[in-house]
Formats: sequence, structure tokens, C-alpha cells
Amino acid sequence: MSKPIILAVDDDPEVLSAIERDLRQQYRASYRVLKAGSGQEALDAARELKARGTPIALLLVDQRMPGMTGTDFLAEARKLHPDARRVLLTAYADTDAAIASINVVGLDHYLMKPWHPPEERLYPVLDDLLDEWAARAKLPYEGIRVAGSHWSAKCYEAREFLSRNRVPYQWIDIETDQPTRELLGPLADDPASLPVVFCADGTRLVAPDTLELAKKAGLHTRAKMPFYDLVIVGAGPAGLAVGVYGGSEGLRTLIVESDAPGGRAGTSSMIENYLGFPSGITGEDLTRRAMAQAKRFDTEVLEAQRVVGIRREDPYRILRMADGSEVSCYCVVLTTGMDVAKLEAPGHDTLLGVGVYYGAAMSEGVTYRGRHVCVVGGANSAGQGAMFFSRYASKVTMIVRKPSLSPWMSKYLVDRIAATANIEVVCGAEVSAFEGARGLERIVLKMDDDGTRTLDAAAAFIFIGSAPKSDMVADLVELDDRGFILTGPDLPRAHGRPRGWPLDRDPFLFETNVPGVFAAGDVRAGASRRVAAAVGEGSASIFMVQKYLQTV
Repeated sequence: MSKPIILAVDDDPEVLSAIERDLRQQYRASYRVLKAGSGQEALDAARELKARGTPIALLLVDQRMPGMTGTDFLAEARKLHPDARRVLLTAYADTDAAIASINVVGLDHYLMKPWHPPEERLYPVLDDLLDEWAARAKLPYEGIRVAGSHWSAKCYEAREFLSRNRVPYQWIDIETDQPTRELLGPLADDPASLPVVFCADGTRLVAPDTLELAKKAGLHTRAKMPFYDLVIVGAGPAGLAVGVYGGSEGLRTLIVESDAPGGRAGTSSMIENYLGFPSGITGEDLTRRAMAQAKRFDTEVLEAQRVVGIRREDPYRILRMADGSEVSCYCVVLTTGMDVAKLEAPGHDTLLGVGVYYGAAMSEGVTYRGRHVCVVGGANSAGQGAMFFSRYASKVTMIVRKPSLSPWMSKYLVDRIAATANIEVVCGAEVSAFEGARGLERIVLKMDDDGTRTLDAAAAFIFIGSAPKSDMVADLVELDDRGFILTGPDLPRAHGRPRGWPLDRDPFLFETNVPGVFAAGDVRAGASRRVAAAVGEGSASIFMVQKYLQTV
């Protein structure tokens, strides 16, 4: 950790040098001594230190300075560093101003010039003040700090992105942290400028996109090599399985993930029916283990990088990224998984990210401690989400369109929900509106009997189905009428052959209508949409990839 600061301010260069000399002599082992020749220069330094997360322990300031008096400076500096000890240097004629400033700026002490010898007239006073500061000071967080409003959707997206990518950060709510609000200035009142991300190197990002945030967080966003044997698009369970087996077979393997490893399964609060984990395993833990395993076999993983197109230049397949970079390979496996289906209801767009969320939104669990939340959906993911939020919320209401949870939800989960006292299940209901001024306040339901019901709720977490993430290859591979990727024997045929297939052999299992482009997991037509099944398909697809590579 960097040393806390003692900041000396005086417009007289000789006096300032003397102050700096005496302070360094006594305190350099535990503090860093900085100096400023004017109140404005010192205020700029105080703002910069606040932005860097470096605390000021003591302000030693001359009262009589042109442009800005010591009292005026301390009044402004107090807003940024309220815990700093404040000492005024005065001449005899300034003692009245010093006494008056005790009430104005909460002055801790004033010292008369000259202060020599410092061992008698300076150090004893400052020692007491610094000991008091050190006893009460909260050590600053030195990593990424995200400053913004809880009521900003972009702030939620930044926090959720960092959480899902396992990047430590500190959240600063400018609604309650006045010093940080002062530091942001006009940005604090402009929702389009939030969040402001303070980085450990002293730089800041204003309303960054995920790629900017990923780069500053040290995530791996650019490929190390221009060419690979195998590139996997998507780091859900299927993609990670392909990566583990591809790397273990000695293939030069790259995984490209646009959001966060784990896919939708990575947001699951608990997977209780995954083979080999009798007590269950969280999606986050499963993802962490799979990532570590893939990297152990030298599989490279790009995070927060999106593939926007794939083209064929035989024998190569070339992937174009959102930032304009390209990666070439012999073989591609598409494991992009599913995207959540959007709930079309009045109030949805306004409250998205400020009370209305998709998936479990793990970063928001503690936010709604002791409050009423709703879970929209009736499949396993919704049930797991309800169980997760029941640990924090005073009550969880599940809103289910079907007449019951069974048979659409696994029986073990139905039984768990029935046995949880603070979970209520409302069946035969659909959301007709979200209501609230600044955040979610109410959910209006349309009931199967044509009646309505209104629930007072602080948050809604939506799990209402999904659609395949196949848009990037819609003009490249064959899709079914719902957008799932067709492979192997499921490809449409003409005159006994797969339509448009250029080779003498039939497509391999998991191979699309484009040779060397495969699909596995939930995005593939006919997949069973279970975590274990996705892992199985990803593992099995490597055998087909190896067969293809023998033909290149």
C-alpha cells in the first residue's frame, strides 16, 4: 500500500521548503510529504489524490495566501478528505482568523510562526494528530473503484461484468458518498457519464464499455498468435469442455468469450444434479474450475471480446472481432449458447438494471436483503434463482405462467421450493407491467382468470426462456426456423446429399454445412439444454474436430 500523505501549503518558497524539510525529517518513514505553493495547486493535488484513492492524513496550511486563504482551502479540501487532520499556520496577527476557523472548517490545531525548534513546537502537536488519524483511518482500497448511482443501469452492467469475470472492485455509491460526488463534479449529475471507474494507475474511465473495462482490469482481450488449430466461440460449459479437451490433445486452442466465462450456467446459484457433486456446485465455482483446467492445458481464453463474423478462405476459417482484429484457424466450434428472451411489458426498458434484471444477478443479492423480490419464470434456472434470493430477501414470489411448476422443473427443486417458508409461487400469471419512479416499486400481473393482481416488490429477476445466439453466423451456416444451428444428420438434404455440401464425404457429427465449422451445446439444434449434456457435446466434438484436421 502507498504511504498516506502529509500536504504542506504555503505561498512563501523559503517557508515551504523549511516546512517540507522538517516534516520529512520526522515522518518520512510512515508518510509521504508533498508541498504546494498555493491553495489552488493544493486543491488540485487533493482532487488527484482522491481520484487515486490515496488518503491525506494531515493538511498543514498557511492562513495568509493570495487568491485563497488557508481557511478557504481547508473548507474545500474537507469535502474531498473529511478524515484528514487540519492544522493552520498563522502569524500573531492571524490568531483571530484561526480561532474562527475552528468552527468553520473543524480546525484541529493552529501553530504560530516560527515553529522552531520543531522538536518542541511542531512535532508533539503533529504526532498527536497523526496518531489520532491512524487509529481511526480506514485503509483505502487500491484496486478498481466504480463510482456511480444504484439507480443507473450502466452502473449495474459494469458491476455485474466485473463480478462475473471475478475482478475485485470497490463500489462507491455517490448518493451516499459526498466526497466522491464532489470529486466527480458535473459528471455526478449526468447519468450518461456514469459510472466513473477509478483505476489503480490513477487513470479514470467515464461510462466505459465492457471492452474498455476489461482492458483496464487486466483481462486478456487480444489473441497472442495470428493462427490456431481450433477457435471456440463461447465459454459456456460446452465451450470450456471443448477447450479442455482441445488443449489436452495438443491442439493450439483459443476460446473467445464476449461477456464472461460460464455462460448462463455460470450465473446459476446452485447446480444440484451435476454428476460428481453430491452437495451441488455453483455455476461460478464450476466455471472457475473449468477455466483453470483449460488454461492448465495451454488453452488461451479471450474475455470481453466479441466475434462479429466468420468467413471461409479454404483451408482457413477467419474470425473477425468487434474491435476489428482477426484470428485465423483451421477449425471453429460454435458454442455460443442461448440469450435470454426479453419480457415485453410497459416499464421494462425504463427499469432494466434498476430493479428489473435478467438471470440471478449475483452482484445484486445483498442489495435487496430484507426486501420483497420476484422471480419471473418456472424452469430450473428460475427455481435456483428463487432459492438463492430466499437467503437474503424477506420474501420471494415466483411468477409462473404455467398452472404448476411440474413437470417443467426438476422434482428435487420443486420440493425444495415448497419447503422454503419465504418463497411463494403464483401460477397462471404473467407480468403485464413494471411500475416505479426511480426504481421498481410494483409489478402488475395478468391472471389466467382474466383478473389482475399487484405485487409491491423491490426487484424482479427474469428467467423466461431464451433464444439461440446464432446471429453472427446466420449468413454462413444452416439454421432451423428458431435460429438453432443445424449439424450432421439434421442438415437439410437435396437429392440425397446435404444441401450445398461441397465435399464427397458426409458432414461429421456436430459439423455444420460449412466444413470445419462445428456447433455444440445449447446453440445446436436438437441439444438437450442441460449443463451435463453441453459438457458432453463439447467433449465429444473434439473427436470430430480431430477427424476433420486429418483432412486439411
